[in-house]
Amino acid sequence: MRFKLRLLLLATSFILFFNSCSKELEEYNKPAVYWYAKIIESISEGSIDKADNYYSSLQGEHIGSSLLPEATMILAITHMYYEEYLLTEHFLDEYVKRYANSNEKEFAEFLKIKAKYMALPNPRRDQVLIAEAITESENFKRTYPNSMYYSIVDTMATNLYMADAALNETIASLYARIDKPKSAAYYKAIKPQAWIVWSEIERANSPWYKAWFEGDGGESWYGYLIPDTRSVVSRNSISDNEESNK
Repeated sequence: MRFKLRLLLLATSFILFFNSCSKELEEYNKPAVYWYAKIIESISEGSIDKADNYYSSLQGEHIGSSLLPEATMILAITHMYYEEYLLTEHFLDEYVKRYANSNEKEFAEFLKIKAKYMALPNPRRDQVLIAEAITESENFKRTYPNSMYYSIVDTMATNLYMADAALNETIASLYARIDKPKSAAYYKAIKPQAWIVWSEIERANSPWYKAWFEGDGGESWYGYLIPDTRSVVSRNSISDNEESNK
């Protein structure tokens, strides 16, 4: 009797599962407003993956819909809220390429810089992303000198310059610690921004539970584990063999 009951419950579960799948598969050829409403509903429920899927349906079935620009920007801001910054940039790029006028493009470019900035909670972790964010910030300031977002972008750029200088200092110390003097000299020779009064800058301090693993540019308990290769620290590592071949 128990076996039959379990078999009945299992069969019922399969029927319900396939019914739900068939209902999802039946959702096609709908009006643009239907897909737009589904996007908003999914976001309000916190189902961001579903919202992305509904956006694909809206874009696929109604490529010329007037609802697409707004849906694209809504998803860009939503992904930023959930700290999914790569997807934020994807939707902002889509918005700039397809829908934005000059004023809207300015706002979208500002959000792209903000997404890169917010993706750097610890500046020691991504040398390339810092450089990209600085470049985009300076481009924005040149392109939109009268922008209402100018001061915000300028503040972010200043913080990024300080992060870049701190990162170079840390890398130089690390190279010196693993006996790579030429690479250490390379990073020490990178001049910080002259307009920043470095004596007035307070260095950021990592929490103790992060500092154990990230180090502070000095000797770390895990130093003996670091292999003597250029890829571990930086793509700008300089070896003695390279110098001798020049």
